[in-house]
Amino acid sequence: MSHGHPTGTGGGAERTPAFGVPAQRTAPAFPEPDPFTAAGAEATTFTDSAAPKKPGRDRYLDLLRTIALVRVVVYHLFGWAWLTVLFPSMGVMFALAGSLMARSLKRPAVGVIRSRVRRLLPPLWVFGATVLTLMFLGGWNPLKDPDHGGTLGLVELLNYVVPVGAPPFPWHLGSTSGLVENTWAVQAAEVLWYLRAYLWFVLASPLLLWAFRRAPWVTLLAPPALTAVVGTGLVTIPGETGNAITDFAVYGGCWVLGFAHHDGLLARIPRYAAVSVSALFMAFGLWWASGHLGPDGWDLNDIPLAQAAWSFGFVVILLQYSPSWQVLPRGLARWDRLITLSNNRAVTIYLWHNLLIVATVPLIDLLYRLPFMQSRGAESFLDATDDWWMFVLVWPLIGVMILMTGWVEDIAAKRRPRLWPDGRRSQARRARQAV
Repeated sequence: MSHGHPTGTGGGAERTPAFGVPAQRTAPAFPEPDPFTAAGAEATTFTDSAAPKKPGRDRYLDLLRTIALVRVVVYHLFGWAWLTVLFPSMGVMFALAGSLMARSLKRPAVGVIRSRVRRLLPPLWVFGATVLTLMFLGGWNPLKDPDHGGTLGLVELLNYVVPVGAPPFPWHLGSTSGLVENTWAVQAAEVLWYLRAYLWFVLASPLLLWAFRRAPWVTLLAPPALTAVVGTGLVTIPGETGNAITDFAVYGGCWVLGFAHHDGLLARIPRYAAVSVSALFMAFGLWWASGHLGPDGWDLNDIPLAQAAWSFGFVVILLQYSPSWQVLPRGLARWDRLITLSNNRAVTIYLWHNLLIVATVPLIDLLYRLPFMQSRGAESFLDATDDWWMFVLVWPLIGVMILMTGWVEDIAAKRRPRLWPDGRRSQARRARQAV
């Protein structure tokens, strides 16, 4: 599914600009109550399920968030359609966020919503201020942009402040021979579709959770049913309203599955039954996709009903087999600090990764100027491997952005600002206490 919807054609088909960076929607993580992370690396949390568990972070869920974020970056770099089948990041992340939201709503709903919004907005403001400044310096004037209705474009700029709708951005800015490809603004702003969807889910959660606890199966299956109506062309809702409703329907089932995980409903279903029904959902999703392939083939982001069914079944299986690790198993322990860092800076990674992918292009251009690259063979090698060079370069750029802006997430969560919250200090403290 597309986000930011650069073509303006409705619900979610990902696009690939000229320099090969596809623009998709991706996923966030979550904190205890952060929208993307699961609380601070050094915070103590409780993982909910049907049975009480020991206090501590659920490292299995932390691992899922990290995999989802990495998959998103890799997808946006290479545009491999099969990644949407291999690991539906969006469905996984919405389910995890839904589970946390259900847990948080043990407190008064108004306070929970206010806390969620507070944690979401400051990182958005930093990102939006940067992107808008670059757009304005590049000569974009929303009053004169034919795609945003003049004065209406100014009103739409408020979505960079509170993302209730789609933010405006120029489809082309600069020239094709400029420092970066002239669709960079689309790539930078398009990721904000997720913040709109997340905010809608947060605002709707008190009512959704009330309905789920009174009619769980109806509430759980209503979003896929709605997707069959608005995500197949049976009923067409134009413009960004249609896009937003389609997003809500496609991932609503996963969000409510988070409620089911928190309340223990999934744990009460025999595993063989849950897996069997999930397999039917997933099989239906692939069958539907096979008859509705988009311009990128098996990219489920272009096929709402297939995405909804596949993600729903995939998430049920992941949550059914959730081992709820207090610590990572031996084979994964080497990745502990990376997983902790990505969970604590998931908002930063998500917001900035597409713009940083664009930023790798001029860096790769510099390689062509190196003395030992001045041959036809060397240039051909770079031409054939430029996506892989982007993959290599984007990670250190993400690290730089974590250092530069990641601390805003701590400020938003009313925590002490940290430059590199990978849990190293917590590990050292636990080691000292164990002596």
